[in-house]
Amino acid sequence: MFKTNTSICFIFIFSFIACHNSDIRLNDIQVIGSHNSYKIPIEKPLWHYLHSVDSSKAKALQYGHMSLKTQLDLGLRNLELDVFHDPSGGYFTNPKGLDIIKSMEKKPLGFDKEEKLKRPGLKMFHIQDVDFRSHYLLFKEGLQALKNWSSNNPSHTPIFILINAKDQKVTGTKEPLAFTKEALDSIDVEIKSVFSNDKLITPDLVRGDFETLETAILTKGWPELEALKGRFIFVLDEKEDKINRYLENHPSLKNRVLFVNSKEGNPEAAFRIVNNPITDFDYIKELVKKGYLVRTRADAGTKEARENNYNRFEKAKASGAQVISTDYYLPSTLFPSTFKVSFEKNKYERLKNEVHD
Repeated sequence: MFKTNTSICFIFIFSFIACHNSDIRLNDIQVIGSHNSYKIPIEKPLWHYLHSVDSSKAKALQYGHMSLKTQLDLGLRNLELDVFHDPSGGYFTNPKGLDIIKSMEKKPLGFDKEEKLKRPGLKMFHIQDVDFRSHYLLFKEGLQALKNWSSNNPSHTPIFILINAKDQKVTGTKEPLAFTKEALDSIDVEIKSVFSNDKLITPDLVRGDFETLETAILTKGWPELEALKGRFIFVLDEKEDKINRYLENHPSLKNRVLFVNSKEGNPEAAFRIVNNPITDFDYIKELVKKGYLVRTRADAGTKEARENNYNRFEKAKASGAQVISTDYYLPSTLFPSTFKVSFEKNKYERLKNEVHD
């Protein structure tokens, strides 16, 4: 009878696994993450007031999240952070929503007792004056929470962080400060103040010796997953005007921290944000096939959760989009719903070819 050498067999198996893992690249995975990940739900008296003014918009805001650490502990590998420009500090103190609650003869929950909003630097919340509660009022504070978690989990799958540079005017609220080129620069500065380069997946790292970032990802492809563990990839989720400001003096994102949502055909194109996997299903599949990273959404505006409708999530998975965002990695506690977005066995990351849900 033939006798197998156990040691040799184990060596062969482990060598096979190592070789197999080395073939897996960043764009071969699919992860689930959260939308407006820092957000604490609007407290009930203020939400009811907003509902009386515009019920549809109020319903769209009726969600919130756990701390970033808790989300990462759960297994999420994509987060979204909104930042507001406030170089001198103090611009967003005393939001109007607190006075609205007081005018109803109710006492608002405590807010910014440490007066963090008075400090200079980027702030992090959803909508000025009305949806202002955040686990981390300071962008840098949120970044530090990510760094601390990563230090305790050094071999984690790369984490995708989308950044919205918020300066939209909202009727009845304080007008935010514009995201000029200098304001956009400050996003890089604050990220670099927390993360060393070896904790980041940067455009320079992916581009390598290629002339453009797009040429690199279409020719060589994204780096191997194993080499990127323990790192973060930041993406500016904005429209063309802000992207162009961010690109100024940085062609193909040279020496920049953030990737950007530039349409294919541009030298900096590598990461695309296509939010509707139903209407843009074929488009997402085409982008993924070519080698781009794509983020899409499993739900939006609380609609799918209220209807327990998984059509959008099913399309998101089938599209091959590597990053799927949701407000409901756990069911809502704010209204009746069982809607929950996860892969098989309550996981939030998988290889894209694991489609046996």
